Amino acid sequence: MALPFFYKDDINPGLNTVVLDENTSKHIVQVLRMQNGEHLQLTDGKGKIFLCEIINNHRKKCEVTFIKTSNITHPTSNIAIAISPVKNASRFEWFLEKATEIGVTEIIPLLCERTEKQHLKLERMQGILISAMLQSQQAWLPVLQEPIKFTKYLNELNAAPSLHKMIAHCEDENNKQALQKIANPAAAQVILIGPEGDFSKKEIEFALQTGCVPVSLGNTRLRTETAGMVAATLLCNP
Repeated sequence: MALPFFYKDDINPGLNTVVLDENTSKHIVQVLRMQNGEHLQLTDGKGKIFLCEIINNHRKKCEVTFIKTSNITHPTSNIAIAISPVKNASRFEWFLEKATEIGVTEIIPLLCERTEKQHLKLERMQGILISAMLQSQQAWLPVLQEPIKFTKYLNELNAAPSLHKMIAHCEDENNKQALQKIANPAAAQVILIGPEGDFSKKEIEFALQTGCVPVSLGNTRLRTETAGMVAATLLCNP
């Protein structure tokens, strides 16, 4: 049976012990009823997994000591998804969870002309990413960026010429190619996913002018969060 798996972002492996936060401590001591001498795993979300032993099962300040450290290789491809938040928060949270489980390395909430949900609860979103990382037994936490305006983000992408940039939109164009055919697993990649109602024509034109390749995610019209999940699946599993 797998050992219980927890997250702590500021682990210092140079120290012999670490005190866990109150929520984690309560789960270990009151929910799992773990005792001194039992083992668990911690990750810092940056590729390290620590095998630990409980030395003080205090319900608010559980203390553990390090036994072994493992380094998990970073995913070979950096996969970023710049996606518009949607009005229904639970649907966007579903996307965050699934993208993390699949292996996306970066998520950028993209504020477009037709984005209805402008104000996001970033702390809650970060918590969803952490939970999904732990549930899927991963050691790399996706980077969650601050929400950014579409035009500003595209201008920032111009500073990364080696980045493989793609945009998925619903306009009928003959030059759109299937994502799985145009993806480049050897390069860092980002795909832009628009809001409910799609990107505006002005946004699509600007993206194409700045080097984004238009791609198709299939023959059906997808919800924003579904499109994000499909793109994550195709890019992370070429």
